[in-house]
Amino acid sequence: MDKVQKFALIGAAGFVAPRHMKAIAETGHELVAALDPNDSVGIIDSFFPNTAFFTEFERFDRHAEKLIRKGQGIDYVSICSPNYLHDSHNRFALRINATSICEKPLVLNPWNIDALAEIENKHCGRVWNILQLRLHPDIVALKKQVAAEIAAEPGRTYDIDLAYITSRGRWYQISWKGNAEKSGGIATNIGVHFYDMLIWIFGDVKGNIVHIHQPDTAAGFLELANARVRWFLSINDRFLPKDCVVKGQRTYRSIKVDGREIEFSGGFMDLHTRSYEEIIAGRGFGLREATASINTVHKIRNASPIGPIGDYHPFCAKRNP
Repeated sequence: MDKVQKFALIGAAGFVAPRHMKAIAETGHELVAALDPNDSVGIIDSFFPNTAFFTEFERFDRHAEKLIRKGQGIDYVSICSPNYLHDSHNRFALRINATSICEKPLVLNPWNIDALAEIENKHCGRVWNILQLRLHPDIVALKKQVAAEIAAEPGRTYDIDLAYITSRGRWYQISWKGNAEKSGGIATNIGVHFYDMLIWIFGDVKGNIVHIHQPDTAAGFLELANARVRWFLSINDRFLPKDCVVKGQRTYRSIKVDGREIEFSGGFMDLHTRSYEEIIAGRGFGLREATASINTVHKIRNASPIGPIGDYHPFCAKRNP
């Protein structure tokens, strides 16, 4: 087995943190330190009960420096903190000459990527972004299919409808996720990896129109090099299709390409472990890969919504009581 790598994790009490702990364990490495201002982190015991845990960044930082002085430096920093802190925590990882593995969105603003690139060039570490949809078998198959079709028919344009409704309760708007300055808003927080996937498959953004942008719902139109995309995102369960409500499902995910539904509901559980395997092998998705989607959500966040005018997603016509 290769050398066991030492990991630190920032944001240990967050929703996605257990997936990172599991990925560290399943790739055969060690979590030596974890940080979160919230101390509800008993999940650590399921993976690494001997991890040093801190609720204050200053003490976490001091512990990292102590390990470095002992010659036991941290190799990777996994970042699961609130979105607005990702930039700072990536910088921390680079300053201690570690490699960061950061949840999406990598940062909130495009210029943060430029600054991270400068810091990355001065240190030994790298910045990697979790863009797990690029590793989903069904999405990989779709990319290969589209690439072959475009090669046979240059200039082909696909019509795509994307809808993602992931119901959230009242707590969401009270948490940092409901604060657009901290989360980047609904399109950034729950949509950035979908935009990345679409751009990865169908090419660069040529046009970006926003029809709706509210605290719980956003919708718009993206013109890509080889696709016209009508998209709709919401955390409001009142937009769920009736069949989902009847079945008691609180999440609805749909991507239609030229009217054909692309099914990729399964296959998500192991994608963080797959992401870690690729990153540790040096094949992760770095600053360059993250740039297009960060540019896209930044423009969405700062656009003036035009309302349901022109080519909009059908869900925009649903009345939101």
